[in-house]
Amino acid sequence: MSSVTLKGIFKRYAGGVTAVSDFTLDIEDKEFIILVGPSGCGKSTTLRMIAGLEEITEGELYIDNKLVNDIAPKDRDIAMVFQNYALYPHMTVFNNMAFGLKLRKLPKPEIKQRVEEAARILDITHLLDRKPAALSGGQRQRVALGRAIVRNPKVFLLDEPLSNLDAKLRAQMRTELTKLHQRLATTFIYVTHDQIEAMTMGTRIVVMRDGFIQQVAAPQDLYEHPQNLFVATFIGSPQMNIVPATVIEVGGHTGLKFGETTVIMDDAKGRRPELMEYMGKEVLMGIRPESLFDDSINLDRFKNTTMDAHVEVIEMMGNETYLYLLIEGKNFIARVSAESTARNGDDIKICLDPNKIHIFDPATERAILN
Repeated sequence: MSSVTLKGIFKRYAGGVTAVSDFTLDIEDKEFIILVGPSGCGKSTTLRMIAGLEEITEGELYIDNKLVNDIAPKDRDIAMVFQNYALYPHMTVFNNMAFGLKLRKLPKPEIKQRVEEAARILDITHLLDRKPAALSGGQRQRVALGRAIVRNPKVFLLDEPLSNLDAKLRAQMRTELTKLHQRLATTFIYVTHDQIEAMTMGTRIVVMRDGFIQQVAAPQDLYEHPQNLFVATFIGSPQMNIVPATVIEVGGHTGLKFGETTVIMDDAKGRRPELMEYMGKEVLMGIRPESLFDDSINLDRFKNTTMDAHVEVIEMMGNETYLYLLIEGKNFIARVSAESTARNGDDIKICLDPNKIHIFDPATERAILN
């Protein structure tokens, strides 16, 4: 078992700065948990408290149901992989991976066996005699992972391990890390500010902001049911379109009016009690770029949500196109088919899927409807 439990964890620094506030989370054995959020949100500080590299100001930390607040990092049976790899430049790959095992005075045959097995898993057996200076960034990252693997820890802690790699290598390493997690069948706690990494790798994602947990959920649930405006706009690329709108009655249906445009919602969603309480009031309407359409089939299908739009910029991405639009003076992004005929400067019709509308309270920013 390698469960991790954080109960009411706080981290306060001298001068009254609170980096992490009331962090409470149960991480199950063999989970791949991602801590994600903007720079300065407290995610790396949380990871360092789990590792024992930062002292916990308040709260309790358990690993395998054992309180570890006052246990030294070396005795917590965890392994940490850093952003900068932290390899010894004068040592070979073999010795970098074996160093921690030598400090623990393991027998040489066992050290050799562990290093060679980790090298095989990571496909770096042919690099064991090289020094870090002779390695690429991706190879150095594998060596750093190998140094963690040889310890057979209960928990892997990874602090933005892919941020120094180029885009192509990052995508490749995301897949490799997911495979590694499945192969090792142990608990991974991974910190990143990259929401694509979070969405593609984690079994659950913890979204943080200003030291507080905003939401904990599986990737798809987080994407489809954000609990507040911050989560809705942070998760997803391009981010969700948000526009102020007034909830109105339109012939027995619920409409969302912004400027001269009114979007009529389907009754299954638009007549729900939690939205009816806002009748006549302003809300924030959210719609993801992939739920906006400019093709004739969807324009006919969603005729109750058709709007006039002006195309400001087009980005052709190969398999899809991003339209940067102006609708009622508000900026929108639509992710449409690569076959779209829209061009810069065009005035076009655009529609949205009413079942994909998200509604937020403008004062509290909490989700009213997803």
